[in-house]
Amino acid sequence: MVAGVIVLAVVGVLLLVNLVGNATSKARSLADEFTNLVVSGQTEQAYDTYLSQPLKDELDKQSFLDGIESLNLDSSCKPNYNSVNVNSENGNNKANLGGTLQCDGKTIDLQYVFEGTDDLKMTSIRLRP
Repeated sequence: MVAGVIVLAVVGVLLLVNLVGNATSKARSLADEFTNLVVSGQTEQAYDTYLSQPLKDELDKQSFLDGIESLNLDSSCKPNYNSVNVNSENGNNKANLGGTLQCDGKTIDLQYVFEGTDDLKMTSIRLRP
């Protein structure tokens, strides 16, 4: 009986670790995909694909494009996430990623927040030199 409870507890912990690991990996992957589009100059596609409707309502496309262009990103820019926090509450998943975008000769602070149930969309973005 005790062995069965221990086995169930271990399976539960492994399942939880696996779910959190998958969510963290998915969040990092979304952030990388978004960043790669922005760095490669595909800023409109990044805006259309990754930003949530409420964020689009707050930040129009032209302002987003102008803001990204002002950063003068190039192929040397690589993301470095020093903080990836993922949580789920009432079926809503939230991923908060923080770090830097390391470019030749400059470092840009980055903060992305993705939220949603199945399809995570960006609800907050900060890119600052």
